Order: sequence, then C-alpha cells, then structure tokens
Amino acid sequence: MRTGPREYEDPNEILPEGFLARTEGRGLICGWAPEANILAHKSVGGFVTHCGWNSILESIWFGVPTATWPLYAEQQVNAFQMVKDLELAVELKMDYRHGQEALVSAAEVENAVKLLMSVGLEMRKRVNKMSERSRAAVAKEGSSYETIGALINKVLC
Repeated sequence: MRTGPREYEDPNEILPEGFLARTEGRGLICGWAPEANILAHKSVGGFVTHCGWNSILESIWFGVPTATWPLYAEQQVNAFQMVKDLELAVELKMDYRHGQEALVSAAEVENAVKLLMSVGLEMRKRVNKMSERSRAAVAKEGSSYETIGALINKVLC
C-alpha cells in the first residue's frame, strides 16, 4: 500500500535511478520555492498545481494558466471549478483515488503540459481577464476593497 506525500531527505529515494545525473544542469529539485515569485516571472507559460486555494489565487493573480493535480479535500472542488466552470485550467488528474493510484505517470504529466501549452493562448487570455478583475477588486474603490473597508468600519465604529 502506498503512503501519501512526505518530505524526503534524499531525492534518490523517489526518483528513477540515474535521474539526477541525466538532468544535471537542466533543472533544480528543491523542497520549497517562492511560488509567487516564480509565477510572476514572464517566462512561466503554465503551472502544474495541487489546487490549494493560495496556489489558485496566485496563478490567477499573475495570469498563469494551470494544469490541475488535486490531492486532498477541497483541492478536488477547486480543480473542478478551474477546469470545468471557469476554463482557466486543464485537467492533469482529478479524483486520483478512484483508481487507487496516488501517482501519475510521466506520460500523464507530459500530456497535460502539452495540452496546457497548445490551448495556452486562449486560456491565457481568459486567465489574464480574471487577473485584471481580481486586481480591480482589491484596488481602491474595488468591490473587495470597499467590502473590507465597510467591515472594518462596522467593527471599529
């Protein structure tokens, strides 16, 4: 029986034999990275995400389309909304537990990334429009700005 994700001291524990040697100088494996800084970079064409709410908000804020790979709880609902309702993402894998397999294959990741890049222009337009709307909401006189201001006034006054 497979266990869920966990921290690994040595990446060789989970990577195929020889992977690090084959990819040396072409990539980086790290336990954590500043997601918002990465998403803000103009060269980022897409983002494979677990669909946590912060990741969703950050990808929309920076106008980056996503490939969804939800793992737990509300991430499934977030992924469904991003893919089916809002059309701001492509599906990598949803409801992985249905098949009792927590991992996805390299081919599945490759296919999702290719799909994301092939529909990228239209999807990027939709994501950018949503980005503009989200930024307008928190700007002065925006809906979120006004609502939070009203709440603060109600609590403090």
